[in-house]
Amino acid sequence: MTEICSAVDFYARHPISAEIILAKLNDARGNLDNVTPDELFAHDQDHYGGLTVNDVLAERAQIKAGSRVADFCAGLGGPARYLAHRYGADVTGIELTPARVAGAEQLTRLVGLQDKVRVLQGDVMQVPLPDASMDAVISQEAFLHVPELPRAFAEARRILRPGGRFAFTNWVAEQPLTQADRELMWDGMAVQRLYSFEEHRKLLEDAGFSVVSAEDLTAGWATILELRFAMYRKLRGEAERAGTPAGHDAFYRSYALLVELVQSVRLGGGRFAAVAR
Repeated sequence: MTEICSAVDFYARHPISAEIILAKLNDARGNLDNVTPDELFAHDQDHYGGLTVNDVLAERAQIKAGSRVADFCAGLGGPARYLAHRYGADVTGIELTPARVAGAEQLTRLVGLQDKVRVLQGDVMQVPLPDASMDAVISQEAFLHVPELPRAFAEARRILRPGGRFAFTNWVAEQPLTQADRELMWDGMAVQRLYSFEEHRKLLEDAGFSVVSAEDLTAGWATILELRFAMYRKLRGEAERAGTPAGHDAFYRSYALLVELVQSVRLGGGRFAAVAR
């Protein structure tokens, strides 16, 4: 199995899918007729911090009405739809996993945003967009899966106009992980190499950016992760007692390790903003 296929595999079996989102939405309102974007936002934002962090990223990226935005590793398109609906941006997502590309299109059409949002199947290390065609590039908590992060940063710079903004969140490792921890994080979550704050800065500068800000989000992520893991553990236990599939074992073990690493501040999160030189 290649590295890219492992990332695709991980998201193909991810606990959150378009089908699950639609089922929750249907349960909440009784049908799927005339769904508004605001109704969908309660279910389709899988990143840490929900809608509030979309607004922070939009501010860091200076997104406004008419902004041309690329969302790297766009997943099911939740942030892309939010930026289009709330800010009037035109958003193109780049997503590697075919099932999530199809799910993003289904959800986007459901709320009538297909004229402002599209998610293309593609690799952020080789983006299918023209040079200098974007005003902003964003991404949330997904670069840990990218085999060669310098190439993704170079692609962000290539598709941005001079003065365009790159704003993203990513996992940060200030201390190297042990070999055993690296292997488990790969097996359970398809985690590639992780970088420190200083290494992120250098990668951005080498790619042609000037770093505007680098914020440490570790404390907030530790709280969110603990709550999410408790919920996942409860659901897993219920599935086991019911004799139904309880999920991928390596994912469960890597999730437990992730919580431990973040709580001990060996691993954390950062939000970065940079401007294209």
